[in-house]
Amino acid sequence: MKNRISELFDIEFPLIQAGMIWCSGWELASSVSNAGGLGIIGSGSMYPEVLDDQIIKCKNATSKPFAVNLPMLYPDIDKHIETIIKHKVPIVFTSAGNPKTWTPHLQSNGIKVVHVVSSLKFALKAQDAGVDAVVAEGFEAGGHNGRDETTTMCLIPKVASEIRIPLIAAGGIGTGRAMLAAMNLGADGVQIGSRFVATFESSAHQNFKDRIVNLPEGETILTLKELTPVRVIKNEFYKKIESAYESNADADELKNVLGRGRAKKGMFEGDLIEGELEIGQVASLISNIMHAKDVVREIIDEYRTALEEQKTDKFKF
Repeated sequence: MKNRISELFDIEFPLIQAGMIWCSGWELASSVSNAGGLGIIGSGSMYPEVLDDQIIKCKNATSKPFAVNLPMLYPDIDKHIETIIKHKVPIVFTSAGNPKTWTPHLQSNGIKVVHVVSSLKFALKAQDAGVDAVVAEGFEAGGHNGRDETTTMCLIPKVASEIRIPLIAAGGIGTGRAMLAAMNLGADGVQIGSRFVATFESSAHQNFKDRIVNLPEGETILTLKELTPVRVIKNEFYKKIESAYESNADADELKNVLGRGRAKKGMFEGDLIEGELEIGQVASLISNIMHAKDVVREIIDEYRTALEEQKTDKFKF
């Protein structure tokens, strides 16, 4: 599947596994890369020495390209940058910050830079900053999200019509048919997160994986917009947030309810009651835990089948 994204990253399929905190370690990233996609190590939850170890293990497990996701609000970002350059990681996905800050430095060291955005405004700013591609993420996505609540179906065609650089669609994509839909809307590739959380190679806790594959429709919600918008599963912790809103809590009071380490407690340690359980709306379509390589194969096979169907009279009016 040769297009601008597969050629930019030197991968077989324009399918990228999102770099999710507490879920995306070397085992998941290397498995996706070995299957022909682009695996990403999520560095936002890692101490510098942990990222160093994760990159070494990933390089030992795959000879194919992989990336590191780098939230720009990370407190020791300069140490992460040093580690990435030291190990010659070929691709970095940046998020949650100004792409101008580190893009020239990374590119001067031979690293391709992709920035994650939630609006056309920030896509254009990322393009002006010189990034090699952008990920445009709709609000269906899990984890931290855009404030405008723009859906993927609305966001992708708008961004595609205005930018010149390659575009990766994200948010609500977990099947081959959804991948084809995103490509039809103007994307050059897709980034998928939630579907890869429910894999054997994901570093998420088994309790969290089991919760995902049994999650009914409508059980996620975008909340905490006064702090940083995040999509989570409705659990006892979320009910505390809901109660705080009913009491007209301000941002400081919401911070107290959130506390520290909630995401780790939920996704990595498996506390389904008091933990923050970040997952996308597409989770209600996920019914089983699979190997990451089989997820890639299933999505690509379904994409190809849907593409062929698109060419038949079934889709002609």
